[in-house]
Amino acid sequence: MKSHTEYLTFSTSKREEFVLITEQVAKAVRTSGVREGMVLVSAMHITAAVYVNDAEVGLIEDIKEWLRGLAPDKDYRHHRTGEDNGSAHLKNLVLHHQVILPITNGQLDLGPWQQVYYAEFDGQRRKRVVVKVMGE
Repeated sequence: MKSHTEYLTFSTSKREEFVLITEQVAKAVRTSGVREGMVLVSAMHITAAVYVNDAEVGLIEDIKEWLRGLAPDKDYRHHRTGEDNGSAHLKNLVLHHQVILPITNGQLDLGPWQQVYYAEFDGQRRKRVVVKVMGE
């Protein structure tokens, strides 16, 4: 079995930002030489997420609004530690920090509307995603 690892880095300009990373993941798959297998895409931060959905601006705004409703900015117990990002930790739990995607014939095998996103909830500093390609 082959494996290939790449790290994507982001410096977001806003505290909350959604970054389309489908092409970077597809490029890592092509570079790996893996023809059949899977790719793990994982945010390396507990206040960020990786998810798959449609790349439609209205939907992204709906997701942001939905998450703000589930984890609004308020005075969380976590803030007693000196942090102010309690809602970011909770948003990570809802969207989760990683996805596993299929590779078929050397290509990222997504459905017609599926795109890979990195969702940042406590940004404005350097963040990373690990892309781990595995297969034959």
